[in-house]
Amino acid sequence: MSPLSVGNSQSTRQLRLSWPDGRVQRLNHAELRRQCPCSQCRAFRLRGLVPLVDERVQVIELNAQGYGVQLVFSDGHERGIYPWAYLSQLDA
Repeated sequence: MSPLSVGNSQSTRQLRLSWPDGRVQRLNHAELRRQCPCSQCRAFRLRGLVPLVDERVQVIELNAQGYGVQLVFSDGHERGIYPWAYLSQLDA
């Protein structure tokens, strides 16, 4: 399921997703960065480590990938493609 709309607020550092079921989800940029699904970040978390992420990090670019979105962060990290199903389950 894809969202009906995706918004990105630099001022509040939140990604806003409006889902077909009427739910509106607001995801914190820093938490999205911590939950990055790329292989490097997943391996880090699987080892029980918590990524150190500056709370001021921002999503500076969104690139649609059909099944999800690639998020580019102000700290230079851009490896993660976040599937819509993955984002819909996050509580960031």
